[in-house]
Amino acid sequence: MTGSRRRVTQHDIARMTGVSQATVSLVLNGRDDGNVRIAPETRERVLHAIRTTGYVADPVARRLAARHNRILGVFTYEPVFPTGTGDFYHPFLVGIEECAERLGCDLLLLTSAPVVAGGRRRIFHDDNRLRLADGCVLLGRSLDRDELTRLVTEGQPFVSVGRRDDAGGPVPYVGADYPTATATVVRRALAAGHTALAYLGQGAGPESHADRMRGFRAALDEAGHTPRHLPTTDRSPAELLDALLAADVTAAVVEEYADGVAIAQLARERGLDIPGDLSILALGDPTRPASTDIDFTGFRIPRREMGWQSVEVLTGLLEADPETVPQRLVPCQPVDGATLAPPKAIP
Repeated sequence: MTGSRRRVTQHDIARMTGVSQATVSLVLNGRDDGNVRIAPETRERVLHAIRTTGYVADPVARRLAARHNRILGVFTYEPVFPTGTGDFYHPFLVGIEECAERLGCDLLLLTSAPVVAGGRRRIFHDDNRLRLADGCVLLGRSLDRDELTRLVTEGQPFVSVGRRDDAGGPVPYVGADYPTATATVVRRALAAGHTALAYLGQGAGPESHADRMRGFRAALDEAGHTPRHLPTTDRSPAELLDALLAADVTAAVVEEYADGVAIAQLARERGLDIPGDLSILALGDPTRPASTDIDFTGFRIPRREMGWQSVEVLTGLLEADPETVPQRLVPCQPVDGATLAPPKAIP
């Protein structure tokens, strides 16, 4: 029977080198202790013993000696933590993981939060483990305002993926620049000759929707055209298409990609040409399944980059006390697509 080798401890290193265990700890952490200066020969003797014995510092002990645990929490308001490569949140998670790995941080997925009324999770509950992490990245189309206010008030380090309005104070975030991206899409439609444009979507509620609507209105106001809004709540694709045609709309600016898919497929079934009879512009990536062979004109959300930068912002908050709350907007990627064409001349 082969016996297992006992793990070398800091006490063993101290005994071998004739120094205190505290001195070994200081050498391991690469610093002196106030007025106590470790002689170069003593430091080298300890390091030599560490190398020759193959000593590996206990990670918990090392982290307790440091300022932070280097553990970053990730919380999503979605009921099930998304992992599929086709899921809307997957690129965010890829960016978060890649940046955390680059910075030498571990990720703690806060998935134990209970689902409450409305099918959403809560950060704060009787058994919440938020404090296990140095700080937290928050994911979700909309975040609970009361919880955001509590996070801001309590000074808990966190960053939101997505722009957020103030909640008892400024909220640190990394968001997509939806107003600029949407205004750019609208200007492309105007340049193609469209003057009868309509916005399909909520246009309010979550900041991401309100920001898109803001960009839509700004571009049309700038051009001297009246913005039209067709809310999609409680309306079927057939009702939306009928409303577009009845209003002589030539270009639909769609908040939710999947709604654009449904309207385009229905238009095809009715014998309409996309984009000849109706141009459709998609304001981002699908947040719900939407299978199509149509290459929509619009923009893509910089999801991976937003995830990466959220970790950068969070670690920056942990390492320093910034004078202002960090808030970043990341440019969206334009997509030429094949669903924008000049409107047909009215006979």
